[in-house]
Amino acid sequence: MTWLAFYQVMTATHSKSRYDKLQVKGYGSSVTVTTLSRPADPSNSTVAMATCPKGCAPAVRLCQRLNRLKILDDDMMATSLKRCLSTLDLTMMGVGGMVGSGLYVLTGTVAKDMVGPAVIISFIFAGIASLLAAFCYAEFGARIPKTGSAYMFTYVTVGEVWAFLIGWNVILENMIGGAAVARAWSGYLDSIFNHAIQNFTETHIMQWNVPFLAHYPDLLAAGILVVASFFISFGVQVSSYLNHIFSTISMVVIVFILVFGFMLAEPANWSQKEGGFAPFGLSGILAGSATCFYAFVGFDVIASSSEEAKNPQKAVPIATAISLGLAATAYILVSTVLTLMVPWHSLDPNSALADAFFRRGYSWAGVIVAIGSICAMNTVLLCNLFSLPRIVYAMADDGLFFSIFARVNPVTKVPVNAILVFGLLMATMALIFDLEALVQFLSIGTLLAYTFVACSVIVLRFQPDKASSKGTASTSPNPNAEASPAPSESQTITEDSGVLKQYESFSDKLQLVERQTRERRGVGQLRAYWEPYLGKLLGDCEPGEVVAFCVVTLIVSSVSLCAVLEFGNNQLHLPLWSYTMLLVIFSLAYVLSMALICIHEPQTGSKTFQVPLVPLTPGASILINVFLMMKLSYLTWIRFTVWIALGLFVYFGYGIWHSKEGMRELQPKDMAARYVVLPSGSLVETVQSVQPDGQVDTSAHHISPSTAPTTEEYAGKR
Repeated sequence: MTWLAFYQVMTATHSKSRYDKLQVKGYGSSVTVTTLSRPADPSNSTVAMATCPKGCAPAVRLCQRLNRLKILDDDMMATSLKRCLSTLDLTMMGVGGMVGSGLYVLTGTVAKDMVGPAVIISFIFAGIASLLAAFCYAEFGARIPKTGSAYMFTYVTVGEVWAFLIGWNVILENMIGGAAVARAWSGYLDSIFNHAIQNFTETHIMQWNVPFLAHYPDLLAAGILVVASFFISFGVQVSSYLNHIFSTISMVVIVFILVFGFMLAEPANWSQKEGGFAPFGLSGILAGSATCFYAFVGFDVIASSSEEAKNPQKAVPIATAISLGLAATAYILVSTVLTLMVPWHSLDPNSALADAFFRRGYSWAGVIVAIGSICAMNTVLLCNLFSLPRIVYAMADDGLFFSIFARVNPVTKVPVNAILVFGLLMATMALIFDLEALVQFLSIGTLLAYTFVACSVIVLRFQPDKASSKGTASTSPNPNAEASPAPSESQTITEDSGVLKQYESFSDKLQLVERQTRERRGVGQLRAYWEPYLGKLLGDCEPGEVVAFCVVTLIVSSVSLCAVLEFGNNQLHLPLWSYTMLLVIFSLAYVLSMALICIHEPQTGSKTFQVPLVPLTPGASILINVFLMMKLSYLTWIRFTVWIALGLFVYFGYGIWHSKEGMRELQPKDMAARYVVLPSGSLVETVQSVQPDGQVDTSAHHISPSTAPTTEEYAGKR
């Protein structure tokens, strides 16, 4: 029986690899086979190629290259950057990224044109929606303390080409955002001096009337970006100090506005005589919430800074929660004061706060408000110039972008090339372009990044830990990780969790394997309770495979549902029965996808922050983000398509050929495969990489249980 089982092992595995060395050991009625092999295909696509029709192998190989995942090192705290940021530093960066010119401009615009005094409720709804996305960023920032933000998170869980496109969009988003804030900064400062700078530039320098270009070169906006880039290149501590200074001044001004504003408050401005609290009704509140949502864009700078944080596991979630709470409180209270000081319908959308104090007879207070506004814009500029080079650096360090941007200055420990080059590009955009037509592009890049990060949280939560070529790529950083001892006959087979345990004898090992197979389900597998009902349908799927399919279904159903809600009545003019039927179908698909995800085993016991109520929290974030994207204009989608096409040109022209993950796949590696045949005929396989010195790399364990034909079945076939 032993040698017959050995024949079954050889028959079942001979097609997988070429054997260079074979070692057979018998244990009573069981047999252990150890082989040393070198994979014939470095892309690990042998099985996929064998099952595809003849001629489609290149397409399969291309798809695998596009969707390969980034393998993280065992020690994720190691970095070429400088870890020096505290929780306070990250919190101040988050506040600076969110509390900008929107506090001084957006509040008045939304209150007057869309909501009225109920702008308070709009900011509450927007804050809750932003909190869902912030949770997702906080989990990734704590578990994967690497710079790159949404790009890095997508690369680890979804795939390479998707990560590149997310990073590509975030780059443009930061460039346009920084340039737009610089022009707003220069325009605000110019208005204080009665537009003297603009008049001088148009009269003595130049002006032009060209589509998509500004009426005159904004030298002040370009100058402030160049100066800010110069300071940021001195190191992360200099950036943090500047942000501390401007954020502190901005918060002091906000406190002044609140205290003095409540002293001037008149509750009659919310009365029916002035139109009431919610003159535009629920629809106005929801429309205002969609606009107010973008006021909280900027908390992702915290996740981008996680590679430079001293203790990212604790600092990133705490800083995200505190900064978002402070920003939401500031927006809500300032909106309350503003609508109580003067009637909402008389607000000046361009400078609501300063104008409100001026109309109440306190023009000197407008100067203080102007100082706070300029400092708040400075913090947003710093956050944009801080995040952008680090995303470029992360992409370049992975080989997907030009390698010159991956260089880190040995003294300042920052990517100086990326800072200076993209700072100059941002200054050029602010100098000559009319950015009003491009500002909406910020929305689609942000919402797309939020959506992919939410999807990544679901995939990561239900995905078993995967091994890397250097070590076990656990998603929780472990600076004190030690190498496991070399495997011996007294060690157990590695389990799905990647934990290596020792037992006294081989028989104890076999009993444990059989007992745990019955009692415990692995991550990404169907829960034991649902096994009798759905086991035949879903039980044979790979761990995490059903969840990944459900995430795709979740996105498709969200897009379809939001498209029907947004365009069904107005643009498509669907009849009522068709409109209702489509809503029911897509809603059921959304709910069913969430339910199928819930009945699978998630990861538990993580030492870092985890998003609560998964998949409900990220699922709701996906739905909100998709709904907001549907409200963007078609011109924004056209520009987005053009930018994506340009990004694909860069990826296929450079990134896919220089990807470090692609180069890692091309490196040949010897593999040691260990097979244990149980008396029942069950086959258990352990695959380990062999280092050049002949030692077995115990950190690259993988277990793949399968069922081999029993001896009786084999005899019957004979």
